[in-house]
Amino acid sequence: MTSTRPLRADAVRNRQLLLAAAADEFAERGMDASVADIARRAGVGKGTVFRHFATKDDLIAAIVLDRIDELNTAGERLLEAADPGAALLEFLTVAAHQRQQRDLSFLHEAGELSAEVTRVREQMYNTVQKLVDRAREHRAVRADVTGTDIILLMCAPNYVTSYVPDAPPDLWQRYLAIIFDGLRPEGAHPLPHPPPSTV
Repeated sequence: MTSTRPLRADAVRNRQLLLAAAADEFAERGMDASVADIARRAGVGKGTVFRHFATKDDLIAAIVLDRIDELNTAGERLLEAADPGAALLEFLTVAAHQRQQRDLSFLHEAGELSAEVTRVREQMYNTVQKLVDRAREHRAVRADVTGTDIILLMCAPNYVTSYVPDAPPDLWQRYLAIIFDGLRPEGAHPLPHPPPSTV
């Protein structure tokens, strides 16, 4: 008798290889990355790709879900932290570090890929809002900062450093520190415009 456990383990491993290879291909080539190139990079056949992901959009949705799930896990954990200000800074650090490893921000331009992507994205927005509410209540951030502000600032440290030729890999930490100083209430001035209602 042959156990099916190794096959299940292989399937899990192949799926993770495919997600990592696809993320690298999309980061390098954009939406034009081909399934053939992704399969080659993962060291599997094209048939393996389509056994896991029926379409290219399904594969993109899986990458987006993987990234958002990681942020949701971090955010839910940080809602229990004793220091709400430090928790919000840690969440922004996790988000910036994730993007520094592999910037796939352009994937958000692919639209709403699935109901599940929409659901987990809304879950993340709600978690961020709770983190901000806690930080505001403890006066760790200025009173006029919103969850929407934080969502928009999540990508800022890496976006800024993308303009620096041969930037050190940890340069984003400098700009995250500047951003967080701007969020603190000490010395804050009124903001010139209300936050956007949606992102």
